[in-house]
This record gives sequence, structure tokens and C-alpha cells, in this order.
Amino acid sequence: MFHFRFRRSHAFLSIGVLVIALLGCASGLVAQTQRPPSDVVREFYKAMHDHRFKEAWSLTIYKPAVDGLNAAEMEDLRPDFEEKAAAIPDPVEISGEQISGDIATVFVKVPINESTPQNVSQPVTLIKSGGAWIIGDEANQAIVKKAGRRFFLDALITQHHSDTEELLKRVIAVQIVYVQQHDTFGDLAALINAGLLPKAAEDPKELGYNFRVTVGKDGKTYVAGAEPTRYGHTGKLSYWMDQTGTIKSVDNGGKPMPGSPTKN
Repeated sequence: MFHFRFRRSHAFLSIGVLVIALLGCASGLVAQTQRPPSDVVREFYKAMHDHRFKEAWSLTIYKPAVDGLNAAEMEDLRPDFEEKAAAIPDPVEISGEQISGDIATVFVKVPINESTPQNVSQPVTLIKSGGAWIIGDEANQAIVKKAGRRFFLDALITQHHSDTEELLKRVIAVQIVYVQQHDTFGDLAALINAGLLPKAAEDPKELGYNFRVTVGKDGKTYVAGAEPTRYGHTGKLSYWMDQTGTIKSVDNGGKPMPGSPTKN
């Protein structure tokens, strides 16, 4: 998904490159009772690779976060899930597992790359819940249960707010570069064509926001604005900023703020 900090939510299980974002299906959870932890992890990876995201999360503590989500909400979350799926190594190699009561650890080999120049294994924690092994730990399971189906949706909104604010701050910086080169500020298309902003900045699906930058007739002023593509789903705040770098935001039902540009 679009970002400059390149993320992700601290509430997610941090499993590095594995992105154990968790898989399985509700119906498969019963059959999973007899499955050892290693098989649960393998099925998680398989479901992630197949982009069966709702089934995947159901093999984890995040099952309450996807239960009840409708098709439109799953589409809102899809770019983020696809990003996680893309980070999963292929093939997946499991080097072993340890079981102690109702807690298990599965060790998954991490492919050699620049950050891991030698063979290492990442631990994946599982707990026994309802007689079946699921990926995750009890502390985070309690957080997810409390948030329920809003867990991913609210995390997505928070991330989109952060991304949009970061994009606005980046506009301030790149406009300084652009005006030095062209003796005028640039609109969104000009900043992207100059390689100063990523193309994702003009993609509402990627950003979750309709983002605009327009330049005054004299080229010495500009205004930026942003509103969520789906209020309450991809964001809640509307944003406004001008060439002074002043950023304003307000929850006004997804409508543009006064003075915000209506188009690029």
C-alpha cells in the first residue's frame, strides 16, 4: 500500500519478512484440531500465496477481525493484505517446532538476502484455542477480541491518516525543489512527472484518499487537499494545506475543507 515510512501497524504480529498475518477458514478451523502447529503455519502461507485472505486470517488470533466483514470492506483492506502476501518467502521451509502446553513455536527459515546474509529461522508463536492451534499470542488475542471486526478497519483508517499527513509534508519539501528548478510551484501531475512524488499519490485506491495539489495563477501559491474515498472506511479526516506549510484537518463527513481544491 502507499506509504513513505513503509510501515506497518504495531498491533500486527511482527514476524519480519514472514508477515505471519495468519490464515485458514472458519470451516477449516474444526478440521484443524488434529493438525500440528507446523501444518497450521504451512496452510497459512499457502492461503496467503493464494490470496485467500479471509480464510487466512481465520487461522489466527485475527479471526474476529475478519468475521462479518462485507465484500466492500475486504476490498478496502486488500491492498494491505496483498503487500503482506508479497513479503512471504516461496518456498516456505520449516526447520522445527516446540510445544509446551498450550503454546507452540514453529521455526521458519528466512531466505538469504541483504538483511539476512546467512541462514536464520524466525519463530512463529501459536496458541491452542478451542482445541485447535492458531497463530498469535494471548495478549494480542485479547486486543483483537475487544476491537472485533473494527480491528483492521480502524487500523487502516489510522494508517491512511498517517500516510496522507506524511504526503502533505513531503509536498512542502518537494515544492521547494520544484520552484527552484521551474520558478513556479507545481501541481500534483507536475510533481509526479518530475519524479518528486510517487505515482501512487494520484491513485485513490492505493492511498485511500482523493489527493489534489493546485497552483495559483501567478505560480507563487498552491493549495493541497485530501478526502477519504470512502468516509468511515478508508479515512475520516479531510485535509487542507497551502504554501505556508500549514496543515489543517477535520472530520466533516468526508467533504472537502473550505478553500480546498476541487480538482487537480
